[in-house]
Amino acid sequence: MTDYSQSRRKMVDNQLRTNDVTDHRILDAMESVPRERFVPASKKAVAYIDEDLPVGPADCGRFLMKPHIFGKLVQLAEIRKDDVVLVVGAGTGYSAAVIADLAASVVALEENEDLVKTATEVLVDLGIENAVVVDGPLVKGYASEGPYDVIFVDGSVEVLPETLTEQLKEAGRLVVVEGQGGAGASRLFRKSGNAVSSRFGFNASVSLLPGFAKTAEFVF
Repeated sequence: MTDYSQSRRKMVDNQLRTNDVTDHRILDAMESVPRERFVPASKKAVAYIDEDLPVGPADCGRFLMKPHIFGKLVQLAEIRKDDVVLVVGAGTGYSAAVIADLAASVVALEENEDLVKTATEVLVDLGIENAVVVDGPLVKGYASEGPYDVIFVDGSVEVLPETLTEQLKEAGRLVVVEGQGGAGASRLFRKSGNAVSSRFGFNASVSLLPGFAKTAEFVF
């Protein structure tokens, strides 16, 4: 039988600490949340490897983000205990579970019905009461529960819609990985009045979140 608690400890020590994840709240949260509960049964044995892991129906193109990239992206967001956070692309709920340990409340947005059901069941089963899974198009965000202190985009994007940054509170932060493969980079967006500024975080390769690809352009 796999000792998942030992796997979590190794993940924290060998993947997070060695990649400059230094916030002890994040390290503690990722050591306590059972990542194996958020992957298919066939993937439980490899739940803690530092790779994007496919979750949900085979054709949905959804993944759990690499642990060290996820940890660094959460750290970039500077989540505080009184923050209200929107997770865009909740998947099976892992990101919401970790962030719920850092924030006041989490709204986890997901558009795939199977993943909505899975994420809801796992979060309830784990007794996480300050995170709720909602159903809706990812690119539209979830304005009815906003504005948010933090928006965490759980996957990479080629285009970040203004719809999401518009749902930030004053001084709110949005973190996301833009681009794919070797061209991928995390960015921190911050709202100030009617303006949104951004800065580079770190280089990152993350699977593309469906619905956030560039529209094909015709060249004449």
